Amino acid sequence: MLFLSTTAVLSFFTATLAAAAVYKVGDAAGWTIGSANVDYHTWAANKIFRVGDILVFEYDRTQNNVLRVSLPDYRSCNAANPIAAYSSGNDSITIKGPGHYYYICGFPGHCQTGQKINVRVLKVYRPIDIPTGSPSPSPSPAPAAASSTTSVRVIAPSPANKSSAPSLFINNGLGFGLCLTLFMIVIGADYLL
Repeated sequence: MLFLSTTAVLSFFTATLAAAAVYKVGDAAGWTIGSANVDYHTWAANKIFRVGDILVFEYDRTQNNVLRVSLPDYRSCNAANPIAAYSSGNDSITIKGPGHYYYICGFPGHCQTGQKINVRVLKVYRPIDIPTGSPSPSPSPAPAAASSTTSVRVIAPSPANKSSAPSLFINNGLGFGLCLTLFMIVIGADYLL
């Protein structure tokens, strides 16, 4: 019984930590041009992308494609030197690291009319200095540079939406605490039985 309970809790814990947000580029309209009138710049700006998230490009493969390009090629809509090319009509791309990922449609005229997207993936910053406790009183005033501080680099996030909620839940430590608490309750219940 203990093994099954422990396995269930650990499986839940692993699934919680491994959860990634899946974003369908352009939402219901998908990756397209013309009547859908999707503003991909605004679409991406309203999302919080993290490492491990998945971008899904859905499109008519006879009318569109997806090219990952460099910043200069993104700005100029140059499809001649893609970093990666996708043409299945239903491409899932996993974000591998922080930074910017630039995608355009390589069909003539599509990028120039706005079928391009800049996906900005957040870096994870950790505290540089960890406080060692309260400073001890000294006979003479300490210089300001010697005070104990914690340095933290903060990034102001874009507005959250439904698809970024699972990542927000995981990254704030609540997921770990919940799993640990659940684990302790199950272990305690097994010993009481």
